[in-house]
Amino acid sequence: MLAGRPNVGKSSLLNALVGEHLAIVSPKPQSTRLPVVGLLTRDDTQYIFTDSPGLLEPEYQLHVAMRAAALRAIDDAEVIAYLHPLPEYPAPALTEVAKLNRAPRAPIVTVYTKADLAPTATARHRPLPSSTACVSAVTRQGLDGLLSTLRAALPESPFHYDPDEMATQPTRFFAAEFIREAAFELLHEELPYSVAVEIDEFREGADPLYIRAVVYVERASQKGIVIGDGGRTIKALGQAARVKIEALLGAHVFLELHVKVLPKWRRRDASLKRLGYVP
Repeated sequence: MLAGRPNVGKSSLLNALVGEHLAIVSPKPQSTRLPVVGLLTRDDTQYIFTDSPGLLEPEYQLHVAMRAAALRAIDDAEVIAYLHPLPEYPAPALTEVAKLNRAPRAPIVTVYTKADLAPTATARHRPLPSSTACVSAVTRQGLDGLLSTLRAALPESPFHYDPDEMATQPTRFFAAEFIREAAFELLHEELPYSVAVEIDEFREGADPLYIRAVVYVERASQKGIVIGDGGRTIKALGQAARVKIEALLGAHVFLELHVKVLPKWRRRDASLKRLGYVP
């Protein structure tokens, strides 16, 4: 699994390793709320990458759920790729970052990310330990070396998934995530953090494929902003999300979006459970 603080490049690395845009990528931190599982099968090795939420200090109930999901992923992992930006070398211990009482049972591979952004005086020009990798999701530098390092730490077992599969979650999960990603791209300030998405209908037999989704916000004033003047903003959001969904599915999509208010959903356990953020 991929672990680390928010905005260290976990989602970008997952997408680069799998070769598909599966996980939300945003300059804004904390965009990953639920683990995203990507698959890569090479010859006799199957990699199951879990992009977990960033290890953060919770401020409200959604953060508590995100941190719990990240800690569960650490507990379940067979190998932990602990990510830290190379420009901020050296990485503190994972136990410190995650505030763990004891070291994880799984072996840890420290992965320095964003190597393309590192100045020449950093660790990029120093020999790194064998349990360490240095990568760039943008230039793909070091990805093969990282896979080799992870392969050496993986236990022997039969494949868990068909070699042609690239993800474990259903398509409707990614549809909702891509709508959220479009919200992170198009909405400003803190508003994207107040957005949640629920798929109301997903009609795969139709041509184009029909998806109806609800975009939830926490206040009536936010609803007006998301809709925009004459519906301009929600239309742009839908267009951006549809392009992402079509790229993943390789099919035409008709995407219908509605905006509703779900008061203080980030702070209410019942709403988080309804939206799938807590078991």
